[in-house]
Amino acid sequence: MPVWIVETIGMSAALLGTTCWLPQVIKLVRFKETHALSLWTNVLILATVSLWLIYGIALGSLPIIIANIASVTMVGIIVIYKIKYG
Repeated sequence: MPVWIVETIGMSAALLGTTCWLPQVIKLVRFKETHALSLWTNVLILATVSLWLIYGIALGSLPIIIANIASVTMVGIIVIYKIKYG
């Protein structure tokens, strides 16, 4: 399979996988309502996407790096809001 196809698949997965966090972040920033969210689940997700980011950097894989920078940012916001607004 040509590299450009593999990269396109990776970038598509990155876009779809990170877009799912956006509605949650927008809702949190807007309403600051976090009681239904689990802090520990989101901390574990943050650790997971952070490790994926390190892995992507080690591999030099742009799709993995981009996806996980976005995920670390959005899940990080969720964790911060959960800590701040409980």
